[in-house]
Amino acid sequence: MAKNPNDKSGSAKRNQRNELLNGAMIFFLAGCVAEMYLFLIRRYYINGNVEQNLLWDDYLKNLVWVGLAVLAVGAVLSVLWNKVKGRRVIGWSVAGAGAFLAGASTLIRMYYIPAVTLLSVVVPVAMVLSILWAMYDRECSISLTVLSGSIIVMWICRRLANHLVLGTPMRVCAVLFLAALALLAWMTKKEKLGFLLPSNADPFPIYLACGLSAAGVAVALVSASAAYYAMGCMAIVVFALAVYYTVKLL
Repeated sequence: MAKNPNDKSGSAKRNQRNELLNGAMIFFLAGCVAEMYLFLIRRYYINGNVEQNLLWDDYLKNLVWVGLAVLAVGAVLSVLWNKVKGRRVIGWSVAGAGAFLAGASTLIRMYYIPAVTLLSVVVPVAMVLSILWAMYDRECSISLTVLSGSIIVMWICRRLANHLVLGTPMRVCAVLFLAALALLAWMTKKEKLGFLLPSNADPFPIYLACGLSAAGVAVALVSASAAYYAMGCMAIVVFALAVYYTVKLL
């Protein structure tokens, strides 16, 4: 009996999908650990007594340096193991853990409750998106990532619109996000995303995501109350797209 010529390609695709799913599971578990870390900070640093607050402030100072050290070790391992695929992922994972530990600890000491609240939202969103990137087509993954990011940006705009200290930095970051959306749409149109998108990818979901995200963030910058409804509409779009692509995948 002649062998099916597509067996090899099908097997390679299955192996690649399994690798992506394993990576997504690792990221999911890492996200659970990160959420536990944020829970402990909220419990003892934010809502604890004065003694616990001072103790955890010292912990966070030290964790910044620990995180930087872990980041450096991960970066070195990534370079040394660059040609070994399995070990290279380990290096990236170590570097990512160090970056999160140092960055989160720094932000929490600087901005206190807003930083903990923001990170508590960003971490589970990142966990879900990692699974989407493992399962769905690239154009779907990119569009859902953009829409999810815009919801987070709108939430930040709504929360910090009238903040005396963080109001201006928030607006600057929102404008930079809009510029990034324009750049993404331009790169998609000029077919400069070959490292992310296959040649037969449909660019329309990316254009749609960039357009809706830009409109939502612009509304959030103008009116904090309107941002609440814009976030709801964006969440419905994200849910509808996720359901559509899930049905298409099945």
